[in-house]
Amino acid sequence: MAKPTLKLCMCLCLVLNSIVLICILCIAVLDNQGCSDEDFRKAAVAADSEMCSKIGRDTLKRGGSAVDGAIATLVCTSIIHPQSMGIGGGSIFTIRDKEGKVKIINSRETVPKVFNSNLMSKCSTPSKPFKSEGKYWIGVPGEIRGYAEAHKLFGKLPWASLFEPTIKMAREGFPLPHVLGRFLVVLENSTLPIRKLFVDKDGKLLKEGDTLRFEKLADTLEIIAKEGGEAFYKGEIARNLISDIQEAGGTLSQEDLDSFKVQVLDAWKLPLGDYDMYIPPPPAGGAILSFILNTMRGYNLTPASLEGEQKTLMFQRYVETSKFANGLRRFLRDPRFTPSEPALAASKEEFADRIRAMIHDDRTHDDQYYNVTPSMDSVGTTHVSVLAEDGMAVSVTSTINHIFGSKVFSPKTGIILNNELSDFCGKASSIQAGEQPPSSMSPSILHSKSRKHTMVVGGSGGSMIITGMALTIMNHLWMGKSLKEAISAPVVFVSSANTLSFEPAFDKVVVEKLQSFGNKVEKRNMFFNVINAISKKDGCISAVSDDRKKGKAAGY
Repeated sequence: MAKPTLKLCMCLCLVLNSIVLICILCIAVLDNQGCSDEDFRKAAVAADSEMCSKIGRDTLKRGGSAVDGAIATLVCTSIIHPQSMGIGGGSIFTIRDKEGKVKIINSRETVPKVFNSNLMSKCSTPSKPFKSEGKYWIGVPGEIRGYAEAHKLFGKLPWASLFEPTIKMAREGFPLPHVLGRFLVVLENSTLPIRKLFVDKDGKLLKEGDTLRFEKLADTLEIIAKEGGEAFYKGEIARNLISDIQEAGGTLSQEDLDSFKVQVLDAWKLPLGDYDMYIPPPPAGGAILSFILNTMRGYNLTPASLEGEQKTLMFQRYVETSKFANGLRRFLRDPRFTPSEPALAASKEEFADRIRAMIHDDRTHDDQYYNVTPSMDSVGTTHVSVLAEDGMAVSVTSTINHIFGSKVFSPKTGIILNNELSDFCGKASSIQAGEQPPSSMSPSILHSKSRKHTMVVGGSGGSMIITGMALTIMNHLWMGKSLKEAISAPVVFVSSANTLSFEPAFDKVVVEKLQSFGNKVEKRNMFFNVINAISKKDGCISAVSDDRKKGKAAGY
């Protein structure tokens, strides 16, 4: 009797195993139902270049955390888009762990101990254009110390492994990217040392596709990879960096590097309808983004809001909201030096309700109506969005501020320095040592339990960041557009002077109608914003890198 019983047990086990396998396959099919061929199933990275997105993706596939993927991607971006970011700048991370807790790691640059006491008088005005005297505007770099803190708290892979792919590329060379090629024109007639980074043996600027190398930077990155993040702030790198900056007329000292501290904070959690939105507090721009979204949400936007006369009405309300947002930028001050309560109040729904009552659908007003504080508009920065298999998400924005930052280059280290202190222009009459400048950077994570939807989003483009993010979020959450459509949709940017600039493909009927309401319009030739985002819903992961910077996402 034993043998038949054994056979029966074996048969039952096989049947049960088959049922379990079928159930697993059915669940997998149901989970992926409705996913497009472009969607990913497990994880994704959206960065400013396909090469860097792939490096981030491969980091995740090796078992790295979302933070590991973000750091590896940023290090790569520092050589692919050195005009936008690098280890001579600073960054802000918004990190959601797999339990859903969200932290901010703020390593934005700070005012050095010694700075020009008349610095604010050098800011741009209508009668006096900004002079790129870079040596005056360099902030204490926080980028690497921010990476180190993020890795210490959330990293899985060895620190050195996050640098290895980029060190190899920097040393061996890679084709000069299209976007970088476009920006090299600003160095055409320059006599600054930074120009030497981008010339051939005959002294002519490299062109798109030419081989570009950063051998001295590769040496610097190799030391940081082997010795850890503190190698940037102490020892040979620090000595050489300070020496080169001071030789260029800058004021940074070893004391500044020693005293720089990364801030680890709780994210501001703000309601946005069915969603919770997690943003960094001031001096980041999340409060302004929240204000715009809360104001526009009150208009009950739907896909019909982009049709016929409703489209003009929606954009009239949006540009008016953006003008009020310009008036709020002066509250984006470092809370360690200036109270943050006004910024927090501006991010609340009650304030949005008040402002909505002041917006007219058929006219605009003079600048005083919006209490505007003019500020410099800039186009720098990069953004990386990462979503890992375990649900951990990272939204991180990094910058050296203007194109090629201060244009001060450290020949001994290969580092390009930021000009972050110019972000105080128009927003402060005085500054203090150790203070972080205001920023439009708003790396955000949105999550809705009821909709089972997560969105990881951020942008680059200086003061244009918030424009791009607000319109992308509105398009995707409320107006029925896919993530790709939401990001690629033409934008209108409202400058600090309350002048409207439209991307070339923007609806001409809407442009003419908005002009008839009294809005000032100016033409811009550069792209306005770059958004890199990830959206996960019903098991499908859509990851999009903005085509304005020729980026492409990667995942698996």
